[in-house]
Amino acid sequence: MTKGLLTLIILLSFLFTDAQVKKAKHKGEFYFSWGYNTEWYTRSNLKVSQPDLGNNYRFVHVKAHDHRGWDEGLFHKAISIPQYNYRFGYFFNNKKNLGIEINFDHTKYIITDGQSVRVEGTRDGKSVDQYVIFARDNGFYYYLNNGANFLLFNIVKRWQWYQARTQNVKVDALAKVGIGPLIPHVDNAFYGQANDAGFQIGGWNTGVEGDIRATFLRHVYLELAGKFDYARYSHLKVYKGTAKQAFGTAEVVLNLGVAFGKGTRKK
Repeated sequence: MTKGLLTLIILLSFLFTDAQVKKAKHKGEFYFSWGYNTEWYTRSNLKVSQPDLGNNYRFVHVKAHDHRGWDEGLFHKAISIPQYNYRFGYFFNNKKNLGIEINFDHTKYIITDGQSVRVEGTRDGKSVDQYVIFARDNGFYYYLNNGANFLLFNIVKRWQWYQARTQNVKVDALAKVGIGPLIPHVDNAFYGQANDAGFQIGGWNTGVEGDIRATFLRHVYLELAGKFDYARYSHLKVYKGTAKQAFGTAEVVLNLGVAFGKGTRKK
């Protein structure tokens, strides 16, 4: 039994030492970027439930747009007022081609003012099927203007396309996929009845993204991305009730970032 115990101790010591050596050799890479975006949204149905008012109706096939902000004088306002985004990630393997990422887009969603929108369902306990002019002056507005706010937790894959001999210039392609919560700022009014505007957790979204990243002097990079997102909002606060909605988003993102870590990428 003593020999067996000694053998087990030696084996465990070898495995522990080997694990420590491998851990010491492991060299990952962190990165962080900040930038700005623009979006195009699919049309969607906006469903409103106000049980105390006898209302359960929907706005059919509404059109919406973003509000870039960065094209209205980027350097004359706080950097977080326009439609911004940030990425914080970590490549965890020695090849530095597999990673995880926190991906946040401060997008703005505004139902376009002045459009004629069909309303169908129940209002004041009675059946309704009519068209209304969806305009603030007519008692209707719907803003996720302090953010529709897409947060994703992504898996990231990277492919190296080009690297200069000095490693001072590199070009990579990245693919990302993830899922996460929505954190909208909800501000709306229907038939002249406004909600108490504010932030809330309001559903979930999932997205895919493709990036081209050019890195200079080993650490600083410029990244151009195209992204598709599907957002499903629920329990959004309206006057004496809630709303729900789902729509798709096509997005273009330009970021400036920095990468930092140990060692060179293994092939």
